[in-house]
Amino acid sequence: MDASDPRALHDEIVARWERAATGWGKRAARMREFGMPVSVWMIEHVDLEPGRRVLELAAGPGDTGFLASERIKPGGTLLCSDAAGAMLEVARARAAQLGIDNVEFKRMELEWIDLATATVDAVLCKWGLMFSVDPEASLREVRRVLRPGGRIAVAAWDEPPVNPWATIPTRALVELGHTTPPDPDAPGMFVLAAPGRLQELLEAAGFVDAVVETVATSRSFAVVEEYVEETYDTSSLFGEVFDRLSDEERSAVVERIGSLAEPYTAADGSLSLPGRSLVAAADA
Repeated sequence: MDASDPRALHDEIVARWERAATGWGKRAARMREFGMPVSVWMIEHVDLEPGRRVLELAAGPGDTGFLASERIKPGGTLLCSDAAGAMLEVARARAAQLGIDNVEFKRMELEWIDLATATVDAVLCKWGLMFSVDPEASLREVRRVLRPGGRIAVAAWDEPPVNPWATIPTRALVELGHTTPPDPDAPGMFVLAAPGRLQELLEAAGFVDAVVETVATSRSFAVVEEYVEETYDTSSLFGEVFDRLSDEERSAVVERIGSLAEPYTAADGSLSLPGRSLVAAADA
């Protein structure tokens, strides 16, 4: 990714999420279960009551916002948004499936929120801010669209060592020479993981009374092959590399992932991989 051209970098990130949308739709129930502890924390740390207008940014399948939609009835509205149109369609289909009727959908960027100033009561952004080309600008935009006294709740991934579920597949590809290590300073899963970084960004954007905590979550799989298949479906970065490999190379990758995941593997071959998310909330 070319960090010297923010627009091109942004477009590349969005394109990757467009490609990942099909897999996220396929795995939506699993991803909802995985992210639920984080979603619950976020919902509990914004001021939701009937009649409120809530914006979810980088909504993906929409599950956090859908939880909020129940809290703001009657009279409240959820605005579900994502920069990737295909991901927004996944959320639209899930809302219909779940019978959620107080929701609007709009394609929007994190860095340039297409809403008037002071028009929403709460903003949710789960695991999206890490992919912004300018997280501080994104948070300033959030503060702009929030009404005075409005609340924000965000989530970003904690440091790599406490998230082996995410690092093992990439590590296997790197160790086998199929890709290079990710740039720790580029938009990505762990770019906001440094201690104090989220709080600094919130305060720089003008938010007050910020609270930052951690929430544990985990990924479970019956066998290592299931782990690889789900990673392939939900990570376009992994999928792009895996698609280029021969059958023999793919088998070697699966074997290496299994070896790296051995500390989290039970006698029956099932895997339970820990994870930890940062969560934060603050007042506008």
